[in-house]
Amino acid sequence: MNGCREGSSARRSPLAQTLRVSAGEAGSVAEVSSETVRVGVLGCGNVGAALIQLIAEQGKEIVARTGLSLDVTRVAVRSLSKERPVDLSPDVYTTDPVAVVDDPGIDLVVEVIGGIEPARELILAALSGGKPVITANKELLANFGSELFDAADAAGVDLLFEAAVGGGIPLMRPLRESLVGERIRRVTGIVNGTTNFILTQMSEQGTSYQEALADAQSLGYAERDPTADVEGYDAGAKAAIIGTIAFGARIVAGDVYHEGISSITPTDIAFAERLGYAVKLLAIAERFDDESISVRVHPAMVPREHPLASVRESFNAVFVEGDAVGELMFYGRGAGGTPTASAVLGDLIDAAGNLRRRFHASIGSLTKARIRPIDDARSEYYINMEVEDRPGVLASVAGVFGSHGVSIRSMEQEGLGEEARLIFITHSARECDVQATLHGFRDLDVVDNVSSVVRVVGVVGEEG
Repeated sequence: MNGCREGSSARRSPLAQTLRVSAGEAGSVAEVSSETVRVGVLGCGNVGAALIQLIAEQGKEIVARTGLSLDVTRVAVRSLSKERPVDLSPDVYTTDPVAVVDDPGIDLVVEVIGGIEPARELILAALSGGKPVITANKELLANFGSELFDAADAAGVDLLFEAAVGGGIPLMRPLRESLVGERIRRVTGIVNGTTNFILTQMSEQGTSYQEALADAQSLGYAERDPTADVEGYDAGAKAAIIGTIAFGARIVAGDVYHEGISSITPTDIAFAERLGYAVKLLAIAERFDDESISVRVHPAMVPREHPLASVRESFNAVFVEGDAVGELMFYGRGAGGTPTASAVLGDLIDAAGNLRRRFHASIGSLTKARIRPIDDARSEYYINMEVEDRPGVLASVAGVFGSHGVSIRSMEQEGLGEEARLIFITHSARECDVQATLHGFRDLDVVDNVSSVVRVVGVVGEEG
């Protein structure tokens, strides 16, 4: 999927004149030839400011290792009066992002403003003007990625987006380059730090979902409106991007099935731990032998021996399974200004080098994805229900399982009287059959309530 293609130099803004600069250890000065690459930055929030700071701190080392001197020439911001933790001349800032994109003195554009518009129009304008773009915008890529990739290829320039999925975790480049010859079967990831922090608190501190969410908000891990995180929309956008790159298929956010973690209870987590599982919000992109693709986000019980089970707090991790390479895992901080800026900087250096060489990195042509509906997904299931405490209850419940072809792997009965409950783990079953089973329980007068249903992830390599 990745290739280096010769770009169209006619529409590129020229790199600045070659300089001579000094770089080296104290007492040992080495003359290094460098080319100044003029960078325009759209946005100067947590990520934008951290990127500018990293460029200032790492500038000499970047020159020594690459011969590229990165110069932040223009920065688009919402307000000129706001104080910022970066040392730039006041005339660098502007409130007009179009002026940054259209500036003939800008060689590359970094977009870290987020959202769909005006980010989409600005990126398309930069690409059509022959300027490579680096973006951390997962929402935009998950909905309009194909349009942007096509525009970058047509202009012969880079569109790089390492920071859009895993924050500081290198993931996109390995999928695009190192694993381009690998048939990837499945990518399973914890790609949202907010939900992982909440589930960690519930598991280790015994707190409720609401208490853990409040802790996450107080620490800055969750927004005042946490919907995008806790209901799986953020992870869903990332899953769409992962599936697109891993499988070379056009996948958008609307193709992703998602459930959040708001219904997970301390009881679910305690029962999972007793059985040797951890509860995680997983993003799963999976390709089958018939070339159909399943992309989904939902809570799951993960076996304790699986590497993803030990990922704690706000950390992210992505587990890749391929035919030849076997199993790989990428782990690190998936959010935060500085880790995300580190990924942006890596892309920026890569794009600047490609610009100098007059080549660009491409993800290649994307096929039309054939998305498997969630009804066809297979998994084991944890089902926790409140029942009447009287004879014949278990037989009635088991009869509903059997009538829909769902086999029971294990069962526990807890409590007495009004607190009686049955807890089941099923064998692998189709989603549609499990949903029909759950619907059947509503017609049983002995079942008061099905309080929890959580998918159970099997051993590595099993069809899920």
